[in-house]
Amino acid sequence: MSIKELVKLSNGKELDIEYPIKLLDKDGNEVYFEDSNGDWYKHEYKDGKMVYFENSNGYIDDRREPVDMTMDEVCKLVGKKVRIVE
Repeated sequence: MSIKELVKLSNGKELDIEYPIKLLDKDGNEVYFEDSNGDWYKHEYKDGKMVYFENSNGYIDDRREPVDMTMDEVCKLVGKKVRIVE
């Protein structure tokens, strides 16, 4: 969901937001960008290096380390019982 979709009020009017929207993390890295036509991208950084990129066209580059979890932890995270299927 884009920022543009999030800011629509219940009466259909939009908040007055100036584009482009840029969000930075505490280290000054750009983590989100959106322009007025709804195109957006976001980044995640770890130790100063980009580990995740996603954009509104559906492209994803995920270099994050996998997380080790037990089945009980996965079920708790999902909020449901989980069955592994292939």
